Amino acid sequence: MRVLVLTGPESSGKSALAEEIRTHFGGIVVGEYVRHFIERERRDTCYADIPAIARGQLAWEDAGRAARPALLILDTHLLSNMLWSRCLFDDCPDWLETELRGRHYDLHLLLDPQGMPWVADGQRCQPQLAERLAFHRACRQWLADNQRPFRELSGDWPRRRQAALAQVETLLGSADQHAGPGQ
Repeated sequence: MRVLVLTGPESSGKSALAEEIRTHFGGIVVGEYVRHFIERERRDTCYADIPAIARGQLAWEDAGRAARPALLILDTHLLSNMLWSRCLFDDCPDWLETELRGRHYDLHLLLDPQGMPWVADGQRCQPQLAERLAFHRACRQWLADNQRPFRELSGDWPRRRQAALAQVETLLGSADQHAGPGQ
């Protein structure tokens, strides 16, 4: 099983790319638990919600891992939960970063917000490009500091889509090279 994470700021194409990748290569997409949480609770989140949101995201991810697809596509993971907690509440429970560091991910596709229009959807809260760029930099910094494999995707939708599919093809090709006969 290969685990792919789409990460970066809101409105950068993560969910659309997750579906494009699933359509092209198969696998399972794990969505953003926080969206489910906000729809269910029908209110904005507060700092006290962060542990429940993170545990929900982990439960969804673990359910996807338990299914053992050849490709598990995470529309987000604890990095976003952690960075949003810091961004919105200037704090984050320590266990999120510890948990994130303890998990294996084969590749992160870090999406640049430039080249993609911001789309309001009732949950997004960073309409200014400068805010989304700051979130992008924070993602890149954490991935680099923690030596996580990542590739940055930028440009308009066709370019971003083509780059994502090429990265996943390489990822899956490297999985095939490591598999033995009949695997």
